[in-house]
Amino acid sequence: MSVMIGVDAHKASHTAVAIDESERGLGELTIRASAGQVEQLLAWAEPFAERTWAIEGAGGLGYLLAQQLLSAGERVVDVQPKLASRVRLLQSGKSNKNDPNDARSIAVAALRSRAVKEVSAEDHAAVLRVWAKRNTDLGRLRNKVACRLHSVLCELVPAGIAGEISAAHARSLLAALEPASAVEAARVELARDLIEDLVRLDEQMKASRKRIATTVAASGTTLTDLYGVGPVVAAMVIGHTKDVGRFATKDRYASYTGTAPIEVASGPRQVHRVSKRGNRQLNHAIHIVAVTQIRNRGTEGRIYFDRKIAEGKTGKEALRALKRRISDALYRQLQIDAERRREAEAKRAREGNRGAALQPARPALTPNTGSSDKPLPDPRSDYVRRPHRAPAARRPRPKARARA
Repeated sequence: MSVMIGVDAHKASHTAVAIDESERGLGELTIRASAGQVEQLLAWAEPFAERTWAIEGAGGLGYLLAQQLLSAGERVVDVQPKLASRVRLLQSGKSNKNDPNDARSIAVAALRSRAVKEVSAEDHAAVLRVWAKRNTDLGRLRNKVACRLHSVLCELVPAGIAGEISAAHARSLLAALEPASAVEAARVELARDLIEDLVRLDEQMKASRKRIATTVAASGTTLTDLYGVGPVVAAMVIGHTKDVGRFATKDRYASYTGTAPIEVASGPRQVHRVSKRGNRQLNHAIHIVAVTQIRNRGTEGRIYFDRKIAEGKTGKEALRALKRRISDALYRQLQIDAERRREAEAKRAREGNRGAALQPARPALTPNTGSSDKPLPDPRSDYVRRPHRAPAARRPRPKARARA
């Protein structure tokens, strides 16, 4: 009997509910999130031989539990929160919002929906996603500190610093100031603290970009062959795309990146609007590539952008068209990388099989027997000489007596 186990994962606790193919409840368990959480769940689910774990948000709060179950050899699927909420909304009877009902809704959604995807073990793409997110967070922190420093300098110097701020420029501006009051002295001291924060974040971002460049080079990707795709953008694309094989066509990949327009039709009226769906980090990475190409004349992106402008498109419309074209180019390069990885893995497998075939066979520990069930000669006897023994001395034969 196939059993679906829905898990409502939280930071401090996990609730699991098991159902069969007819959605009949088979069991319920709530445990605390701890080092032994997987052992407790496996011990509880031991009576269910054919089981599948459905975890809501396997990429969020349920990430660690999902990966631990995968390491234990279990099959795990990821259920989007909106699917479980729809099941809870449409089901009759128990409609209260609590962890057991949520877990049961997750199990029903995984059992009936085709939109769930199986969770796989993390690979090199997860490493790139981690460092890309870290670089994005550092950039946001730096922008926040820079904006705060701009604001403080405007309170000390008329117009402050025009354009992009730097630590060296801010230091030189503060060096020429002489506070006239305690308030100005406090603001100068605050500005110096913000400058130190800016210097620290600049160093961290420099180290982050260097680390990303090393990791991207180790992946062997060809994304950096496209104009405007540097190591940071390549890390964002690979990390958030994960396995490109889950996208059957470039159109589906464009829908995931948010570069494909959304059709809004009602009767004879058909309108296509800008998509706000999809992975916004991927959309941001494609936007960076598009802006970089537009800023540099002679690039294919700039030529395409100018052609769309000549056709009567607005700047935003031409930019959206270019982003869709870049999405298709990224999809093509990701497919090339995936094909190269498959060929390399197949080559390693062939070499491994060839190496195993070339190894000499070891002699059998038990000698083979022939039809007479007598042991055959030891194959080592041809190479190991036996020690030479001197012949024993013969006794003299007694002489025969003469007959009378």
